[in-house]
Amino acid sequence: MKHLLIVTAVIEVGAGVALLCRPSTVLALLFGSGLDTFAVVTLARLTGAALSTLGVVCWLGQYDARSRAARGLISAMVLYNLGAVVILGAAGFWSQSVGFALWPAVVLHAAMAVWCIACLRIKRVL
Repeated sequence: MKHLLIVTAVIEVGAGVALLCRPSTVLALLFGSGLDTFAVVTLARLTGAALSTLGVVCWLGQYDARSRAARGLISAMVLYNLGAVVILGAAGFWSQSVGFALWPAVVLHAAMAVWCIACLRIKRVL
């Protein structure tokens, strides 16, 4: 679980900082257009703050990776990653144009969900 939490922290903080600093660029990479309206940029930055927070929580969780709290965090990450697969995948199927990073993001979230589930299936040894 420790490695999962570290990798998740790096990915989510990276995505969060990118959305905070360059929201239009990230949206263009995912969806093929920058969508520079004030509301979209604000929502993208809010998402960046949330992802950065999630990354920090995962980073701190690595220090107690065998606790019930860490298992709860990873359970939440399953829901987050599966939600990301469904939402981003639907956007890819229904949109006329997508950015080149959309499908790799879907695959990454699917792989992270599988890794989370695999970690949760391992018996806890304390």
